[in-house]
Formats: sequence, structure tokens, C-alpha cells
Amino acid sequence: MRILIGMILGILVGRFFSLFVSEQTDTLINLGLFELSIKAFFIDGLFHIGGQIFVISLKMLVVPLVFVSLVCGTCSLNDSAKIGRLGLKSVALYLCTTAIAIALALSIANLISPGEGAALSTDASFEAQAAPSFADVIIGMFPSNPIQAMATGNMLQIIVFSIIFGISMAMAGEAGQKLAITFNQLNEVILKMVGILMNLAPYGVFCLLAKLFAFLELSEVLKLGKYFFTLLAVLAIHAFLTYPIIFKLFTRLSPITFLTKMKDTALFAFSTSSSNATMPVTLNTVTKKMGADNSIASFTVPLGATINMDGTAIMQGVATVFIAQVYAIDLSMSDYLAVLLTATLASIGTAGVPGVGLIMLAMVFQQVGLPVEGIALILGVDRLLDMTRTAVNVTGDAMVTCVVAKSEKALDKKVFNDASAC
Repeated sequence: MRILIGMILGILVGRFFSLFVSEQTDTLINLGLFELSIKAFFIDGLFHIGGQIFVISLKMLVVPLVFVSLVCGTCSLNDSAKIGRLGLKSVALYLCTTAIAIALALSIANLISPGEGAALSTDASFEAQAAPSFADVIIGMFPSNPIQAMATGNMLQIIVFSIIFGISMAMAGEAGQKLAITFNQLNEVILKMVGILMNLAPYGVFCLLAKLFAFLELSEVLKLGKYFFTLLAVLAIHAFLTYPIIFKLFTRLSPITFLTKMKDTALFAFSTSSSNATMPVTLNTVTKKMGADNSIASFTVPLGATINMDGTAIMQGVATVFIAQVYAIDLSMSDYLAVLLTATLASIGTAGVPGVGLIMLAMVFQQVGLPVEGIALILGVDRLLDMTRTAVNVTGDAMVTCVVAKSEKALDKKVFNDASAC
């Protein structure tokens, strides 16, 4: 409730300040001895500093949390075959939901036709970053220097090293058992740090949204209204229909309970716009509120935060149809199948690459012959949509975690059904 209040107040305060400032203009308040700049003091000062400290503090916990938690979980499995089974189930589910997301986006976008009649300038330019080859990504999963991987936050390399380290601990006998005790104690300390930071969450959320909505150009949203609301609608359908159906089908548990317990994490993800920054909260939700065993969650959540891009896949589907209609380019059924395949496989092929959403979108456009510079037309509203996509992504991470945990008989139904579990 405090996070929700912080979010609403942040939006209201941001819109209030937008009356006096913009990216180009500012308002000065005369205080007699000196003039106070609203933009410098409030927007780029208090709100920017408060929001960034909060996000940085969250990211500070990600690497130690993933490493320690994954080592603890892997070490407790005592079965290397089970780790392979977990990986296969998790990747298969993440790819499946991504394929459903992109198919849903293409279908609904073609039904609504958001780009028809859009009076947009097509002289904008956009230069896409080159995507790495699939072979380079596979090779890059294995760290030559695990300390460097942790320093740079390369999640795939951290996951691989943590699994190898955890397996080695389990095979090391008495020495491994002694070290496991230390890692479990470290895990408790890190989770306590997460709890401390969560008490500051309402203030961090307030600062982040106050700054965002102070500079958010609502005219851009109105200009791209059909695209904007089509994308929002598909994201909502995927979150409130696709995920609950898959969850109910595989777990036989209440999807309403699942969505209710996810609301705080989804709000958190919306505010931070980062699956990685939200990872400590997602892990806490699936283990403490939903009853998934840490040995499962510590593997599936970091993996999902890296490769699960359902929200991005939906954006690619809607954007492909939108840009094709703006440029009056007809796409065939084979083009749509190419979009489906490219976007699904690219979710793993570009995992961990900075600016991955735009790289994937550029890959999709190039695959079907759409002008890459068309991406510049939708960048004006992408920040707000990115926040919504992140909320959808973390919901998918939690859903897959619960499904995999249930299949491994590692989901505590009593905890899941307990409304007071936290």
C-alpha cells in the first residue's frame, strides 16, 4: 500500500511540476537573496538523486543475491541431472510464453491496425547497435574471469559460474558441507538487506515517477495513441489471461491468488523498469509468498530476468505491424512467421546485451525488410511502455518459477494459499 501511495503521489507531483518545466525550459523562484531553479533543485536534484540511489541500491544486491542464492540452491540439489532438467523446463517454458506473446501481438495488431491513417513524419533516423551472433552468445556464457563477470553484472556468466561452484561444493564432501553452512548464513544476511531496502521503496518509487512524469510529453502519447493503447491492451491480455491459463493448467492452483501476490512485485517492476533491479523482490515473492523452494527459484528467476522477454516480444509484434502500416509495406504470412521465429530465438540469442529490446526490434525489422529508422517514430512513448513491459516480464518469471517448482514437487501449497505469507 505504501508503494502504491508513493507511485500515485509521484505521478501527481510529476505532472504538477510539468506545468513549470520541460526538457528545454525551466522556472525560477525568487527567494530574495537568490533564485531557485525548479528543474535543478527538484527534478534533477532531489527526485533524480533519490530515485537513482534507490535503483543503484537494488542493483547492488543483485549480484551477491544471485550468486549466493544460486550456489545454495545448486548445492542442496545433490543431483546434476536435476539441474539439467530444471534448465530444460525453464528455457522451454520461457520460449513458449515468448512465442505466444509475439503471436498474440501480431494477431491483435493486425485486427486493430494501429498504423493505418497515422500522420507521422518518416524522416526520423535511428542507428541500431549490431547484434552478436548466436555462437558468440553461447561462448560468452562461460566466464574467463568470474570476478569480472560479477563486476560488470553479466548475469548469464554469473549463473553458469554459480551452478558450477554449487555442484563442486556438493561433490566436495565435508569441506563443501562446511562451506554450504557459511553460504546459507550469507543468504540470510542478504535477504535481511532486501527487507531493509524494501522499507525505503515507497520513497524511491515516488522520486523515480516524479521525475519521469515531469518530463513525459503526453502529446507524444496522444500522437501515437492507437499504437500505445494497442500495445498496452496486448500486454494486459498476456499478463491477465495467458499467464493465469498456463499457471492453472500446470499447477491446478488459483491464478487469482497468484496475481494477487504478484501485485507488489509488478508495481515495483513498473517503477524501476528493470527486471534485474526487481530480482531481489521477485525472489522474495516466489519463495516467501508463493512457497517455491529456493533451490528452484534461485535458478529460474535470474534466468528469467535474463532471457524472458515476453513484454519486449509483444512490443516487437505490435511495432512491426505499426511501422509496416505507416510505411505502407504489405507483410506476407511468411514474414509474420519470420517475425515469430526471430523474436522468440533472439530472446536468448541477445540475452544480457545492453539495449536488448531495440537490438531485437532492429533484427526483426531487418528480417522482414522494414526500415530500421522507423524505430525512431515510437521512441517517444517507449519509456512508459517499457515500464509496463517489465511488470509483465517479472510476472512471467514468477509464473514459470511456480510451474517448474510444482513439477519438481518443490512448491509449498500451504504457503501459496496463505494470504498472510510474506
